[in-house]
Amino acid sequence: MLIAVISDTHMPRGSRRLPDAFVERIRAADLLLHAGDFMTLQVLRELERIGPPLMGVHGNVDSAELRRLLPAERVVGVGDARIAMVHDAGPAGGRLARLRERFAASDADAVVFGHSHTPLHERDPATGFQIFNPGSPTDRRRQPTHTMGLARIGEDGAVSFELIDLG
Repeated sequence: MLIAVISDTHMPRGSRRLPDAFVERIRAADLLLHAGDFMTLQVLRELERIGPPLMGVHGNVDSAELRRLLPAERVVGVGDARIAMVHDAGPAGGRLARLRERFAASDADAVVFGHSHTPLHERDPATGFQIFNPGSPTDRRRQPTHTMGLARIGEDGAVSFELIDLG
């Protein structure tokens, strides 16, 4: 199974729009995960119209309407894998261990998060637990390029992440 992973679209703002390469990758996916900061319900609806089912959490700049519709955190079952989602994963120091503990009861294999706009992928070598931040496809902030992620779920339930540079 192929999953498109995004966060921090921060739209509408100025002339921002969804990059064509981004839309193509979402259309090719079986599922879309959004780790918050859509901003408005209209952005959520625009992403839903692209194609695959969308699962998301709300972020710190999302409207009150989105906060009512979307949870602050969730765990998504995808085949034999469990991917937790949260917008703000807290300070960088100790993040991997802290998120593993936070979602231990849900038996999550990985946590997808956003907020910083900084792409990140870490794996615990002892347990295989992973954390992944896809960056932002529309608001790169201090990053050199716009980014998004792809996750693949293997037949054995293993989750693998890939960062996609959108230029």
